[in-house]
Amino acid sequence: MKMGKILAGALAIALLVSSACTSSRKLDQSFSDLGAGTNLRGILFADRAHDYADVSVTIYEGRVLLTGAMRTEEGKQKVIDNARRADGVKEVIDEIKVGDKISFGRSAADTRIGTALRSRLLADGRVYHNDYRYDVSEGVVYLIGAARTQESLNRALELARTTRGVKEVVSYVIYADYAAPAQ
Repeated sequence: MKMGKILAGALAIALLVSSACTSSRKLDQSFSDLGAGTNLRGILFADRAHDYADVSVTIYEGRVLLTGAMRTEEGKQKVIDNARRADGVKEVIDEIKVGDKISFGRSAADTRIGTALRSRLLADGRVYHNDYRYDVSEGVVYLIGAARTQESLNRALELARTTRGVKEVVSYVIYADYAAPAQ
């Protein structure tokens, strides 16, 4: 059992490295995001004052996108404060709703939307899929990333909007400078 977990962890790291190497993102930034995510999840896990089970954390180039639900405004503010404390975090984007827990049915629908969107982004030759990360919460797709071209961003947004079950698309995508360095 323990060996299976070790192999699964090694596979996850290998996939991350492979993804980072094939994208235009710098490898060190990919590892920095991984470290920031691990650090933030550790902070949230250690904070037993609030239930963060319905909060999703998506990180791209030091920008943290928080989505999901918290039951209280105090809990929402605490998760935002914790995100700002995490190593490697440059910006925190708050899309957390205050209210009831997300139902199992809604969570399953969001997972289905996310899986369908991921497949569409991977299969589309006009989108640099490694330039984007996303999360789905209550039928809303939140995109974060660094687009290379307006065409790629427009296509990613269109794929998100036309994925079955999507109610809305919110973009936090910025433009990146992908020009080759001077020799």
